[in-house]
Parts: sequence; C-alpha cells; structure tokens
Amino acid sequence: MISSHYSNLILFDGVCNFCNRWVNIIIRFDKKGMFKFASLQSDIAQQILKEHNYNFLNESVVLIQNEKIFSHSTAALLIARQLQFPFFLLYGCIVIPVFLRDTVYNWIAKNRYRWFGKREVCHIPSEQERERFL
Repeated sequence: MISSHYSNLILFDGVCNFCNRWVNIIIRFDKKGMFKFASLQSDIAQQILKEHNYNFLNESVVLIQNEKIFSHSTAALLIARQLQFPFFLLYGCIVIPVFLRDTVYNWIAKNRYRWFGKREVCHIPSEQERERFL
C-alpha cells in the first residue's frame, strides 16, 4: 500500500515539453488544488516507485490516488475526471478498452519528444506553484 500522504500525486516526465504543458493545464483547471506534482526524474518519485516495485522507465505520467498507482491512459483519464470543464469530458473515454486506449497513449508517449521537444532541465515551479510540487 502507498501512504495516503502521496494521494493525488502526479508523477510526470519533467523534461518533456508536452508533459509540462499538461501540468500547467492541470494546475490551471484544478481549482481545488487537489493534485501535487513531482517529476519522474526526481529522487522522491524514484523512491516512491522503487518502494512499490513499479517500473517507470517508459512512463510519461503516473497517478498515485487512493493508495494505488495508475499509469498510461488510465492515469490521464482519472486526472481529467477531476478537472473543470471541458477536461472532465475526456473521462468518457474510459469506456474504450484499455488495450486500445493504451495503444494510442503509447504512440503519443513514444513520439512526444520528437513532436513537442525536450527540455534540458525539469520544470521549475513558480512561487505560487511551489507548494504543489514535492
């Protein structure tokens, strides 16, 4: 089991421009401030995932919620469900079989650096955002 201390924690690829754009969208549309963030490259993310024997080598997003780890399209859709309009509408895609959703997700994840670019360093939160990052 994962400590409830880490509930609603989004682990994201901190050097991926696409992932960082989505983190900014989540911050903007998460008016309740439910989500916390850490880059997958951070020591805390690596420690959490290692403690739970979770291999994150090719991940772009991992959600820790209700003491469970979610990844791929399921993580993205569970995050979307908790955001404001129009993003919560994306959760309707949960009815699509996971193997189909993850095929699309993996295709995007595989090409994200080529299509959107890569940063040299991880996202540095602004002063207002700092409390939401581990």
